[in-house]
Amino acid sequence: MTEPLFLKPVFQERIWGGTALKDKFGYEIPNDHTGECWAISAHPNGPSVVENGEFAGKTLIELWTEQPELFGNHPTKVFPLLTKILDANADLSVQVHPDDEYANLHENGELGKTECWYIIDCKEGAELIYGHTANTKEQFEKMIEDDEWKQLLRTVKIKPGDFFYVPSGTIHALGEGTLVLETQQSSDTTYRLYDYGRLQDGKPRELHIEQSVAVATIPHKDADTTPEVKTIPGAEITKFVEAEYFTVYKWELNGQAEFQQDSPFLLVSVIDGDATMNVGSESYPIKKGDHFILPASTGAFTLDGNAQMIVSHV
Repeated sequence: MTEPLFLKPVFQERIWGGTALKDKFGYEIPNDHTGECWAISAHPNGPSVVENGEFAGKTLIELWTEQPELFGNHPTKVFPLLTKILDANADLSVQVHPDDEYANLHENGELGKTECWYIIDCKEGAELIYGHTANTKEQFEKMIEDDEWKQLLRTVKIKPGDFFYVPSGTIHALGEGTLVLETQQSSDTTYRLYDYGRLQDGKPRELHIEQSVAVATIPHKDADTTPEVKTIPGAEITKFVEAEYFTVYKWELNGQAEFQQDSPFLLVSVIDGDATMNVGSESYPIKKGDHFILPASTGAFTLDGNAQMIVSHV
């Protein structure tokens, strides 16, 4: 049995960020434009550091390289997943991500980026952009050229608790007033298609029209995901997606529940409430805003309390 690895989040400033990460989760954020909490990350642009136990002070990158048995000797070269919380205080740019093949070729060996969103909170009437209306590449390029963004982009009304699967190639953007937990491939490659004419330091931000056209799925295909819900003593388990790169669940704990860790590693983010986690003879308090990894050798464990968690594995 190996103890859980609790991780210290890394925060990223963004033009569209705000203060929700402090207001809702109590994090100490660097400024009032903090857009991203990289909660479980082994990406070089923001690696998490272990806070507890024998590996305290080690980055997740170091552990992946030096202690592969913690992760079931998983065969990928880099830690494959990245968990974030995003505070879209303003509209995000409209963007699209490449797949593994394109990213590897054009982005210095970077992974592609398939991702998914769990809507933690959002303002009344909030929307996001998911997909587009063009039927051909030529139509897609012509609508961009003619600035027909309202006709091109598909908007979807959202509410807390909604889930969206966003495969690489999907045109997408979070809208203003949205707080999201994102599970994604460990990649920081984004192609910006449209940015509402915003200025940063007096200049428009760079767009990546050519790359966006190259990687966009045309015509758009809605991802086919149907949540599966099962009830166990003390908890309700919702499986949102089981896909090529990750499987993602919500665990709603309402008492004491027993679990078995049989994945190479399990990523857990507590998005509400608090509980006690019992692993072997050890107990660990967990609360809203905690993020941790349960290593391969965790085995059986129990959770006791009232909490909501987003959980993922490869």
